Amino acid sequence: MLSDTTTTLVAERPLVAEVVAGAPRVAEIAARCAGETEAARRLAPEAVEAVREAGFARHFVPAAYGGAEGRFTDMTSAVTVVGQGCASAAWAASLSAYAARYGAFLPLEGQAEIWADGPNALMAGALMPAGKAEPVAGGWRLSGEWKYISGVRFADWVFACSAVPNGQPGPDGRPEVRFFAVPRADVTVKDTWFTMGMRGTGSDTMVLDDVLVPEHRTLSRFDINAGRATASEARCHTVPVDALNALPLAVPVLGAARGALRVGTEQTVLRVDRRGVPVREKPPAQIELARSAAEVDAAELLMQRAARVADGIEQTREGEAPVRGPRDLALAVELLVAAVDRIFKSGGTTAHFESDPVQRFWRDVNTAASHVIFDFETTGAAFGAWALGAEGTERGR
Repeated sequence: MLSDTTTTLVAERPLVAEVVAGAPRVAEIAARCAGETEAARRLAPEAVEAVREAGFARHFVPAAYGGAEGRFTDMTSAVTVVGQGCASAAWAASLSAYAARYGAFLPLEGQAEIWADGPNALMAGALMPAGKAEPVAGGWRLSGEWKYISGVRFADWVFACSAVPNGQPGPDGRPEVRFFAVPRADVTVKDTWFTMGMRGTGSDTMVLDDVLVPEHRTLSRFDINAGRATASEARCHTVPVDALNALPLAVPVLGAARGALRVGTEQTVLRVDRRGVPVREKPPAQIELARSAAEVDAAELLMQRAARVADGIEQTREGEAPVRGPRDLALAVELLVAAVDRIFKSGGTTAHFESDPVQRFWRDVNTAASHVIFDFETTGAAFGAWALGAEGTERGR
């Protein structure tokens, strides 16, 4: 009986997820195309197709449309590998995959439309509400600008986000926010992404001008927050968004840090000082490497734990996940910045050449880490307030 059950489980879900198996090829292509990607300030076409073919687009798509309904732990592993080749590719792959999750919250007619050609449609999305949504017969008219839409130029569909008039307010009294699935053909892109790092993400500004979005292509952010998918009962569609926190944005930083650590180590092995002594034989260099490697490992452990919580593999106390996850991911990114800064500094003049991957990893890590979601002062205060209140309650019993 046990043997039969085991066979069934293996048949339903492969031992190695498709994205995990395909990630090394994406990393190799993205690294080779890194110069083209940075110059164009968007992913090279070859890298885009590699992301699509590896299964990132369909990883969180409902099985009813040919998707994998995959695990967050597998996505975390795959994005980490891609990031070792190119942080911009990892960022684009991660955000496109997570944006596709939104599709599972659309009415069934909307799901059928966005995946009419199969589960490999690439998605992009706005996280923060902007623009103006006007209710009309059968749907909404959308106008406005949305900044920082990573991957908007290669996306097949884009999710705009806007507060809606006369919507049902949330428990905190804030107005309802809805997402609107818009075909790329209805989007105008304003070329605004001129940055020090993460250049290849193509996080330009999306412009919509009186675009009609039918009701079946809209969904409430309340449903995403609560994990109320329309039809799917898969864990990746029923987990509250608080369990994910900043995971889609943090893991590409981990991959880039691992890439910097690998290249920095390889370069240190070959370096000699002014007296011809191999740098690898010097205790200060050994200690620096050990500290950086430990910081990267610690950050990875924190991110893996967050992914296990999202998958339901690891349980937390009531109310803990929404505050511990953001705290852990913000701290993890701080550790990664410290590690990569040290690697970059120890690389000497060589690390400052545009042709050196370390300087690209350094720029990418520091740029990504500036995202407001990684502010430890905010996430730490939220966790501290919860922990002190919870502990106080327990002691008072």
